[in-house]
Amino acid sequence: MNKLLLMLLAVFLPPVAVFLNNGVGKDLLINVVLCLFFYIPGIIHALWLVTK
Repeated sequence: MNKLLLMLLAVFLPPVAVFLNNGVGKDLLINVVLCLFFYIPGIIHALWLVTK
């Protein structure tokens, strides 16, 4: 996937970006929990996973 598109998704829909980048797994579960409780850390986590 295009990195720019993934970064935009990471800002607006972090779990979708993590799913498209890593698939279903522990990273997606962590991101969903972070987004449910604290949206900003979910964005940071998604951006970190997309850019690494």
